[in-house]
Amino acid sequence: MAFSLKYNLILGSKSPRRKELLEKLGFEFTQISLDADETFPADLPPQEVAEFLSRKKAAAGIDDLNADDLLITSDTTVVIGKTILNKAANAAEAKAMLELLSGKEHEVISGVCLTSKEKAISFSVSTKVFFKELSADEIDYYIEKYKPFDKAGAYGIQEWIGMIGVEKMEGSFYNVMGLPVKEVWEQLRSF
Repeated sequence: MAFSLKYNLILGSKSPRRKELLEKLGFEFTQISLDADETFPADLPPQEVAEFLSRKKAAAGIDDLNADDLLITSDTTVVIGKTILNKAANAAEAKAMLELLSGKEHEVISGVCLTSKEKAISFSVSTKVFFKELSADEIDYYIEKYKPFDKAGAYGIQEWIGMIGVEKMEGSFYNVMGLPVKEVWEQLRSF
């Protein structure tokens, strides 16, 4: 049995992690891929980028919505200091990112936009993640075994590196995984 909404739910993301998390919430939905430009203004504060991009993705899909559709778009960024870590293009970039995160605190921010033909709401959720000092062997093993090139900051908290490297978190584990499910649940139920 699925929770019912007055809308047909559409996940505007091909992320397997977002799909898994939305399924676990108990909603039926379809999944589509949206082609959206992911650039953002250079003067936008790093903490606002994920929500900005989730709204941009929603704008790319709104014209295809029917009156009874509700589109969920999301973006997750990893921020250390004032630097945003995007997806690594290759092993060298992944290694540089993980070396930067090693022994430090960073922020994972997921922005979400819920969009129908009538209205849109967006919000963001932030989680602080504290990594232990990662050894070169640990970083190399993780990159070789898990190839984390489709993840912001070049890591998945649900993978091996999260198990051995994260000392503590302040906030939602699921947010770091890619979708702040508690907040999505609350917003969908009241949309």
